[in-house]
Amino acid sequence: MSPGRRRPEVIVALDYHDAAHAMQMVDCLRGACTFFKVGHELFTATGPRIVERILASGSDVFLDLKFHDIPNTVRGGVRSAASLGARLVTVHGVGGRRMVEAAVEGAAEGGGNCGVLAVTLLTSLAAGDIAQSWGRGSVDVETEVLRLAALAAGAGAHGVVCGGPEAPHVREQFGDRLAALIPGIRLAGAATHDQARVTTPEAAAAAGARYLVIGRTVTAAEDPARAMAAINASLA
Repeated sequence: MSPGRRRPEVIVALDYHDAAHAMQMVDCLRGACTFFKVGHELFTATGPRIVERILASGSDVFLDLKFHDIPNTVRGGVRSAASLGARLVTVHGVGGRRMVEAAVEGAAEGGGNCGVLAVTLLTSLAAGDIAQSWGRGSVDVETEVLRLAALAAGAGAHGVVCGGPEAPHVREQFGDRLAALIPGIRLAGAATHDQARVTTPEAAAAAGARYLVIGRTVTAAEDPARAMAAINASLA
C-alpha cells in the first residue's frame, strides 16, 4: 500500500443456507476476522436472528441485501437493517437519487452507525452483459460506475460497491468522500467462479479500497483460518 493509505477492512462472506454453518465459520475465524457479510441466502433462511448472533460474537455485520424499490419502501428496509445493528447495508444505485437519499435517511432513523453503500455495477457482469440488459449497443463500465458513484455521493451515501478495475478511478474522482467496497476478491491465479471483474487483495488495497469482501477464497479453503491469516499478512 502507498504510504499513509489505510489498510482496508476484510469482510468474509457467509454464503450459507443455515445458521449452523455460518456461525461455525465465524468461530473458526475468531481473532482473524471480525466483519462478516450476510446476504440474501443466509438472511432469507435465518432471518434477523443471524445478525444478532454475529453481533453477539463481537463481530460487525455487512447486510448485503441490495435494496431496490420505491424510496419509502427502501427507507423502511434500511431503517430496520440499521436498528438490527448492521454496520453496512447495500442499495442499488440504479434505483435513483431519491431512493438512495431515502436509504440514507432510513439508516439515520435506525440509529447506530450504519453506512449505506450504493451498488454501481455487479462484478458478475461484463460490459457486454450490461449493454444487453440496458438495451444499448455498448457500455463503458468505468463511465457508468463513475456516473452512479456521483449519484451516490450527491445522495449522501457512505460509499459504493464497485469492481477492482474501477476503484482507482472512483478514488481519483471522489477521494475519501466515498468509501469503496470491492467484492470479487481472488488470490492470484485462483478460479474466478461467477465473477467477471476480479482483483487480488493487494491490488484492491493499492486501488484505495476501504473494504474487501472475500468469500470462497477463505470459506472453501481446506484451512479457512490459515487462508484468512495469509490474506491479513498480504495486507499488513
